[in-house]
Order: sequence, then C-alpha cells, then structure tokens
Amino acid sequence: MGLTDLFKNKYEKKLDGILEEMQMNMSNNYKDNAQKNLEEFESALNRFIEAGHLKEKSRKNYEDMLTSFKERLKGYSHKDQKPYWTKD
Repeated sequence: MGLTDLFKNKYEKKLDGILEEMQMNMSNNYKDNAQKNLEEFESALNRFIEAGHLKEKSRKNYEDMLTSFKERLKGYSHKDQKPYWTKD
C-alpha cells in the first residue's frame, strides 16, 4: 500500500482493485477476463459517480483511465484471434 492509498476512500480503493485485477489478467493473456473486468470497472465507476462518492479530481482521473483501457482492449479477445495453424 502506497502513501497515496492512505488518502483514497473505499470507492476509489474498489476501483483500484478492479483495475489491478484487469491488468493482471491482461499480463497473463486472459483476454475474456480482462474484458469482464473492464465492464465491471465501467459499471462501478458509473454507480459511484451517480451516487457522488468520488471527488472531481478522482472522477476525472478514473474516467481518463476508462477511456484509455477501452481503447487498449478494443479487439482484445480470443474470438478475434486467428489460430496459428490456419492460412491467411
């Protein structure tokens, strides 16, 4: 736990946990799980924003992360992957 974690509320910690799990799944090439984590992150973020649980600075930061991960995970799926044994 870093110094900045001391100043985060429980909602920010929940979002950070989802992001950490997503990054772990991405690094292990668990594409479908990473996609599920992205959906979970977006859903939780929207709920927390609507309920007013995030400060403006945190909200902006997490929205930027969501945009970034959506772009990174676009087409990131086993369904889109061609088997190595097929010809082009």
